[in-house]
Amino acid sequence: MGKIRKLDDQLSNLIAAGEVVERPASVVKELVENSIDANSTSIEIHLEEAGLSKIRIIDNGDGIAEEDCIVAFERHATSKIKDENDLFRIRTLGFRGEALPSIASVSELELITSTGDAPGTHLMIKGGDIIKQEKTASRKGTDITVQNLFFNTPARLKYMKTIHTELGNITDIVYRIAMSHPEVSLKLFHNEKKLLHTSGNGDVRQVLASIYSIQVAKKLIPIEAESLDFTIKGYVTLPEVTRASRNYMSTIVNGRYVRNFVLMKAIQQGYHTLLPVGRYPIGFLSIEMDPMLVDVNVHPAKLEVRFSKEQELLKLIEETLQAAFKKIQLIPDAGVATKKKEKDESVQEQFQFEHAKPKESSMPDIVLPTGMDEKQEEPLVVKQPAQLWQPPKQEWQPPQSLVREEQSWQPSSKPIIEEPIREEKFWNNNEEDFELEELEEEVREIKEIEMNGNDLPPLYPIGQMHGTYIFAQNDKGLYMIDQHAAQERINYEYFRDKVGRVAQEVQELLVPYRIDLSLTEFLRVEEQLEELKKVGLFLEQFGHQSFIVRSHPTWFPKGQETDIIDEMMEQVVKLKKVDIKKLREEAAIMMSCKASIKANQYLTNDQIFALLEELRTTTNPYTCPHGRPILVHHSTYELEKMFKRVM
Repeated sequence: MGKIRKLDDQLSNLIAAGEVVERPASVVKELVENSIDANSTSIEIHLEEAGLSKIRIIDNGDGIAEEDCIVAFERHATSKIKDENDLFRIRTLGFRGEALPSIASVSELELITSTGDAPGTHLMIKGGDIIKQEKTASRKGTDITVQNLFFNTPARLKYMKTIHTELGNITDIVYRIAMSHPEVSLKLFHNEKKLLHTSGNGDVRQVLASIYSIQVAKKLIPIEAESLDFTIKGYVTLPEVTRASRNYMSTIVNGRYVRNFVLMKAIQQGYHTLLPVGRYPIGFLSIEMDPMLVDVNVHPAKLEVRFSKEQELLKLIEETLQAAFKKIQLIPDAGVATKKKEKDESVQEQFQFEHAKPKESSMPDIVLPTGMDEKQEEPLVVKQPAQLWQPPKQEWQPPQSLVREEQSWQPSSKPIIEEPIREEKFWNNNEEDFELEELEEEVREIKEIEMNGNDLPPLYPIGQMHGTYIFAQNDKGLYMIDQHAAQERINYEYFRDKVGRVAQEVQELLVPYRIDLSLTEFLRVEEQLEELKKVGLFLEQFGHQSFIVRSHPTWFPKGQETDIIDEMMEQVVKLKKVDIKKLREEAAIMMSCKASIKANQYLTNDQIFALLEELRTTTNPYTCPHGRPILVHHSTYELEKMFKRVM
């Protein structure tokens, strides 16, 4: 007797269910997407014990005709496609015909459905076997209940997480669907407790407010762009609103939520140098394209896709975000910094300053104009800026890594909610809960962020604190500036333009600098010699496993030439393949940090004025190359409120 045998239908369905129905969240996703495909405008989701005990989906969609009910639970039965040509023009969320039979094979399922023009159908299925079928009175739409999920596959039940984690997976999916389809009213209940209610009025910002809070919604900027092949719409937060996880970014393709690493990277690139390391924006991008340009048939749960014009799409996303930020003054409001400490704040890179006055300092503790009079209309500042100073030579701090390690990122099933949220309340069902009508009114009252250009307004210096922070003013209020971050931005844009120039002016070293490597490292570097010249590394072979450097670009910070060479070489030998574009970028960042003034360095009013004027000439005067804010604003109104001048 042969060893190869054909599996029976029941076992085949159990195997198929393992691919499609991983956990309760998978069931909710498939059933809600079916409801959306059925033109539903209102969908209710009722859960018990995070869906392990019971999942009930009620919609007002087209319903299923009696003659189709049995066929719908057969494998590969679908109304979405007819032939292979339809497979490449898919506009619906489902199309394989696997979800219903897979769910029915591992649960006790009850279906009540009607098309509205005939009696409804009542169907009961247990473990894939139909145990009851009858006609029933029913309104138009579908009511489907899934109970005792995985009752016949106890091994699968062992892999379920806690109730809270499974519920987090479900809410994550429902939130993404709500963003994808704001025209559908969604209600989510767990153990009869309402977790989410969207109006279905088509306003994505209102959905985002329901999920992330009205405070986040106020910090959203609209994103819109169109090319020959793609249309992009959505919202992203200002750089001052970040999270420690990429999970707060959602990408929608033709109405379908997808997890795509390159799209996430494109969004991050759109924020280039605006975000600190390890911080990510909250964002929602909906991308419409011809179905022929995207393959959705690459993942059992249809969460991953492939694009045929990927580079064109990524470029459009990056350029659209960058163009949007160039229209906005990205000065964070001081009120943002006063919110309660975030649980993941430790992820952010922090400056630690020594606040004691430097010994033997010849500069005063604080530089102030004379004649401080409340009625004085114009601050006393130097009218003509002195020539910009060169940063004083001093012992530099240890350099940062030239190329930060990229965290490998795989599409994760980790939900947005895995433990009680501390950063903000996702479930607005406590004292901060908004009734739907109130939320709609709140969203309507949100003032659009002004898109008047991102030029930094003129600032007039009034002092310096701890040799670290500059205080300045204008008619909008008070500004606090981090002097190191400010000059770091100035230097970064200077070095960024210098690194990679084909014709570079060089300066000879008095003594050639020798670099000894292992044989493996030597061979790796030898392959990249021509490319490394583009970032200012002029290496000559010296012996079997060594290189020497005889010259360097004239724009290398003085006194730091060998340190920079060592840092760049260290990164080159770590990488299997040198990414010249990234190496150029990180070289500019490293040199800008080395060449900038540090904390505890006192400046004259002339120097401060010159620094602020030069900051205004940069393309992005709001963040340093590492994404930290350069300045923070206190409005005149906020100051008057602090001093009880206004109530």
